[in-house]
Amino acid sequence: MRAVVADNGRLDVREFAEPVPEAGEILVAVRACGICGSDIHTLAHGDEVASLGEALGSDTGFDPALPYVLGHEFCGEVLDAGAGTFGFDAGDLVVSMPFLLRPSGLVPLGFANAAPGGYAERMVLTGGICLKVPNGLDHRRAALTEPMAVALHAVNKSGIKQGDAAVIVGCGPIGLAMIPWLRLRGIEPIVAADFSAKRRALALELGADLAVDPRDEAVTDAWRRVDGAKELVIFEAVGTPGMIDSVVSMAPSRARLLIAGVCMPPDTFRPFVAIVKELSMQFVYCYDGDEFAATLRAIAEGEVVVDSLITGTVGFDGVSEAFRLLGDPEDHVKILIEPGSGPEVLHVST
Repeated sequence: MRAVVADNGRLDVREFAEPVPEAGEILVAVRACGICGSDIHTLAHGDEVASLGEALGSDTGFDPALPYVLGHEFCGEVLDAGAGTFGFDAGDLVVSMPFLLRPSGLVPLGFANAAPGGYAERMVLTGGICLKVPNGLDHRRAALTEPMAVALHAVNKSGIKQGDAAVIVGCGPIGLAMIPWLRLRGIEPIVAADFSAKRRALALELGADLAVDPRDEAVTDAWRRVDGAKELVIFEAVGTPGMIDSVVSMAPSRARLLIAGVCMPPDTFRPFVAIVKELSMQFVYCYDGDEFAATLRAIAEGEVVVDSLITGTVGFDGVSEAFRLLGDPEDHVKILIEPGSGPEVLHVST
């Protein structure tokens, strides 16, 4: 099959071994797969990703020196539901949490050499954790189930409730994806901050009450200007060294900090500042099966609208260019790979 193959820090479109479903697995044709920031980081810093996995005691069989196929934000069309699978017919659209459940253990799709992800024509999924796409939802919106579930998990772990206020530091895909969930819970005000004018405009479109350029006004000062009285939850969604210390410094006393930005290098902050302010800090990473299913349902029923997050589509031959374009926050937020599309990155109007 054709796939976008990561090999020694480069992306090449070439033939890759066909995935063979084991018992309890289904074979799907990939209809759409989102490009995630973690894909871009893994391509550039594969050795670092592998070493961090080892430090966590996770042996996923990932060797960045060998070819692999990225892609964990996907929607597929069932081609064959094999032995031990139930309730799926050819032609069904499905999504899944991005891993395989195999006798050897959990195998992450897109981050293991033997488990190609969604940057390919076909992939195999564990039938027991696949979800049918409901309500005639199209494949593009369905492919956003995974990143939207990451955002839902962050909001859930924050413990935010009606009567609280929210500040979002960083309007990348995950920071932006938190806004509809916060709005759905009746949180106000929601104040977002980003250097990018395009990202600030998207934050407002998705439901933020205010979006500021941190070069002009600190986001917590903006919160004080429009509210300043409610209990505050600050969502850090940047993930670069120094950001945790920055958020600790700007936070008011007794604020809750939710750290969703994925910072790979070692980092430091000043505990004494957090101690004196009596800050609460929660780190988050992924989601559970209930949150994943709830996300698909909310998208399908229109409770959260994700259209604004999808800014472009591209075929296999344009993925390298898409990686480059995603480095400019004024250009794109989320680009979806659609196998069979042309090499040009096409803007999606919202």
